Amino acid sequence: MITLYAFARIFPEGRGETKDLRVHWALEELALPYRIHPLDHTAGELDSESFTRISPFNQAPVIDDDGFSLTESAAIVLYLAEKAGKLIPSDVQGRTRVTQWCFAAVASVEPSLVCRDVLEIFDGDKTAPRLHEEVRKLALRWLGDVDRRLGDRQWIACDEFTVADIMMTGVLRTIRNTDLLHELPQLKAYYDRCVARPAWQRTLAMCAERVGVAIEDIR
Repeated sequence: MITLYAFARIFPEGRGETKDLRVHWALEELALPYRIHPLDHTAGELDSESFTRISPFNQAPVIDDDGFSLTESAAIVLYLAEKAGKLIPSDVQGRTRVTQWCFAAVASVEPSLVCRDVLEIFDGDKTAPRLHEEVRKLALRWLGDVDRRLGDRQWIACDEFTVADIMMTGVLRTIRNTDLLHELPQLKAYYDRCVARPAWQRTLAMCAERVGVAIEDIR
């Protein structure tokens, strides 16, 4: 049985925004048996000695698969896909293509979006306008590259939906209500296509119940 360590109690700003949702979504898509270990972030559970033993950076998500612990959302979803034999091609080149786009999501696209979030949090009044402008330009560069990759494609890595789409959508979700996503209609259509999947809708509903908010507040 797979155990997913996922947020339950968390500060209001983080509700529905955490990376454990990517893994939860993959588990729902793959129909693997799992249980949730709810984490109380507000009580400092992620800083406990027991959690440090399974999470080197004291972060979630973490899974435990009958004694095999794994962290980092991209690594976890790839492991789950390999374990289930689903959402990843069977040939080595196809699997590597999916891996490439999982890496692209977290290593190329996500960092500039994280920088944007940090600026919004700590410089919301934009005392450093040049920095805001340059980060936005950089984010749009990566997003534009993803948009171009999509072209007439339905999914990012292969002809079929894969865990790479889960990872890319998880990253894009951080800008779902901003002009960054809406400036690229093709990318927005891809995002909407991914989040319409029943497995994601189930994941979101379970997350809302776990953290104690209405689903509309985190959709």
